[in-house]
Amino acid sequence: VQLQASGGGLVLAGGSLRLSCAASVRTFSRYALAWFRQAPGRERELVASISESGDYTHSADSIQGRFTISRDNAKNTVYLQMNNLEPEDTGAYYCSAVQWQDGVRYEYWGPGTQVTVSS
Repeated sequence: VQLQASGGGLVLAGGSLRLSCAASVRTFSRYALAWFRQAPGRERELVASISESGDYTHSADSIQGRFTISRDNAKNTVYLQMNNLEPEDTGAYYCSAVQWQDGVRYEYWGPGTQVTVSS
């Protein structure tokens, strides 16, 4: 599985960005997906996750009401719509894909896309 995130950039506080992560896999709908982020000097943290069907999502408290995760299984793509961005949202954003098969957890990561929010 190969994941490629895009959509990062430099934005003013209060602005918006939409991240996309395209996956090269035929069974995309069998993977749960998530966005993580890592700021300089800090540990990587979960931002949001979405179930295989897209029916269930989970978001970190810090981004509640501002970010929305979604997926399009027909396009093999997961999105992160980020509104009302704050300087604290600055960091590298990574997408991951997880699948359980025969009791084994498979996890894949793509290269990050940088988000910089200036005040």
